[in-house]
Amino acid sequence: MPSSLRELAGPVHGRVELPLHVAWSGLRSYDLDRPRQRMGLYRIVLTEGQRTDLVAFLDRDLLLAQWPDLRTMISRHIRAVWEEAFPELGRRTSNRT
Repeated sequence: MPSSLRELAGPVHGRVELPLHVAWSGLRSYDLDRPRQRMGLYRIVLTEGQRTDLVAFLDRDLLLAQWPDLRTMISRHIRAVWEEAFPELGRRTSNRT
């Protein structure tokens, strides 16, 4: 886990290819300009990524914007760990109308 969401400085546009240790099965290349592919990349990185992957592939602002929907795509355990470490994610969900 990063110590702060500010550490998440991944790309916000274009194609991203995930390394095999993260995307070991199925799609490895994602277009961040396509919302469904972006959500897929974030789900995989949150689920399978190591700290260096989180920092390299996730962007703070995109994570915050997508969190209300993204949190339903990941396990309860991962969701709880992230929301406990970064309360702004949980607030993002509770402020959603």
